[in-house]
Amino acid sequence: MAGMSGRAQLMWDEAVTGYDFGPDHPMDPVRLALTRHLVDAFGLDKDVEVVAAKPAGESTLRLVHREDYVDAVKAASADPEAADGAYGLGTMDDPAFAGMHEVSALIAGLSVGAAEAVWSGDALHAVNFAGGLHHAMPGGASGFCIYNDASLAIARLLELGAERVAYVDVDVHHGDGVQAAFWEDPRVLTISLHEHPRTLFPQTGWPEETGADSAEGSAVNVALPAGTGDAGWLRAFHAVVPELIADFRPQVLVTQHGADTHFEDPLAHLAVSLDAQRAVQVACHELAHEYAGGKWVALGGGGYAVVEVVPRSWTHLVGIAAGREIAPEAVIPEGWRQEVFARTRQLAPARMTDGRWPVSWAEWDAGYDPADRLDQAVLATRRAVFPLRGLLA
Repeated sequence: MAGMSGRAQLMWDEAVTGYDFGPDHPMDPVRLALTRHLVDAFGLDKDVEVVAAKPAGESTLRLVHREDYVDAVKAASADPEAADGAYGLGTMDDPAFAGMHEVSALIAGLSVGAAEAVWSGDALHAVNFAGGLHHAMPGGASGFCIYNDASLAIARLLELGAERVAYVDVDVHHGDGVQAAFWEDPRVLTISLHEHPRTLFPQTGWPEETGADSAEGSAVNVALPAGTGDAGWLRAFHAVVPELIADFRPQVLVTQHGADTHFEDPLAHLAVSLDAQRAVQVACHELAHEYAGGKWVALGGGGYAVVEVVPRSWTHLVGIAAGREIAPEAVIPEGWRQEVFARTRQLAPARMTDGRWPVSWAEWDAGYDPADRLDQAVLATRRAVFPLRGLLA
């Protein structure tokens, strides 16, 4: 491993595709398999070290999750019919399935392994696109998430001695589980950009949610109006995130890249393109280098356009982390497109773009419109959080 120091790692184990809630559930694990194969089709395996990690063990899981909840997951995993709904298990969102504990612990272990590699210097960047399961709470499953691998990765960094970890979540849904895990901990800055809680699960992530009294200003929420597209999404990101990261100076940057902000995603109401998602991935990479010594852990998350969007978005993410960005206009290898049709009977996209590159947005410093709904959302966040951190709103 020492000889690989500084190289990007891709955390992967084929067994993660066993995270499967059933044929009628929107979180189809084919999205993971297709992403992995698209990474391979572009030859990115030569630019990353592909690493499997051990499943998270009891002591690791308990860094975030209660012992009784872990026991409940194990029981449901052994006997799905006996799942305890009091823990959010066996519900429509989180149906119990055989082996649920094992595969959930594996995904968590991959994210924890990514954090360990980056902290130790074995890798500069590490990606686990099977991770980003940000809704799981200390004592319950929620929103397709059993164990909160993002929180566990951050908790492991703190255990290893990190004093400042920043978490940036651009999934369309609020990163509520990660916020909850570190609500009282000023060592962790959580920033979530998401569709407004009035119109989307989990109905949290209001700008007024800024952290406990012991950690005021450590939780940041940008609640975006339904229908927000590329220019608004990128404007909001750049109006909030870089200034906070520059002030906080994290030792590690952990980012969550749920692809469900996309205009084709069936479960939400933003109108973001693949090209804008790529632009934010590039921005996160740059922020890691500018303020965190390059230490970057990048996770997946939501994304339910499992053929059209998710594999392309996360393959871009792997390419950026690997130092070999894939051009938006790049033609997708025909072999991958044939595999997509064979597995899903869907036609695959032909290029790595939605045709919107380069994406552009208006910088916040150039002025804002107090009557504009997007600008109102940004203002609400800046006014709620920035003064708590000694910054001008």
